[in-house]
Amino acid sequence: MLTIDSLNQYYGESHTLWDLDLEVPAGQCTCVMGRNGVGKTTLMKAMMGEVPVAGGSIRYADEVELTKKRVEDRSRLGIGYVPQGRQIFPLLTVEENLRTGLAARGDGRKSIPERIYELFPVLQEMRHRRGGDLSGGQQQQLAIGRALVLEPRLLILDEPGEGIQPNIVAQIGEVIRRLIAEDGLTVLLVEQKLPFARKYADRFVIMDRGRPVADGEIEALTDALIKEHLTV
Repeated sequence: MLTIDSLNQYYGESHTLWDLDLEVPAGQCTCVMGRNGVGKTTLMKAMMGEVPVAGGSIRYADEVELTKKRVEDRSRLGIGYVPQGRQIFPLLTVEENLRTGLAARGDGRKSIPERIYELFPVLQEMRHRRGGDLSGGQQQQLAIGRALVLEPRLLILDEPGEGIQPNIVAQIGEVIRRLIAEDGLTVLLVEQKLPFARKYADRFVIMDRGRPVADGEIEALTDALIKEHLTV
């Protein structure tokens, strides 16, 4: 679904991604892990065109070179993105927030897919409430719902469980598994919570100093790898 080859990225003179290679298989959940500051969020932003890349390739669906696409065109290719911090519109209602996602579709659809409310019933219940009045967990559900309005083929989630209550984190994990099993979605997420990764991801990639240092099936995420690359 997504293949990254020799990706390099700089912030000024700081080299943040180093000849990075990454494979994201279709129809699975791949979890990117690593200590703070190793380049995880930068990698997600590079995929979405929010930061420039200095070299390398990001191929989507085996044929589309994303580095040559404008930022606004990447969502129309079927890529949904939920950034760290959610970034919903606090003064818009839940329904209005979801409708902003329709503008990024390529088919001109004007109605919110019923699938969103099926996956997140709370959004239907609160569709007339302002986004800023929701709890942190409900705002995260709204952010994911807005990305799903695209009916994407690839969903990128940056720290979906950050700062929200455990029951909502579990609900989000279950939604991820449903989307993969029922809709054939591919999910790429950044996540620090080991129990979440082990329960809901199919594969893991550990980053350190701007490049992957370990990867494999989630069952291969050993205590030794965790101690070496993830413990602080």
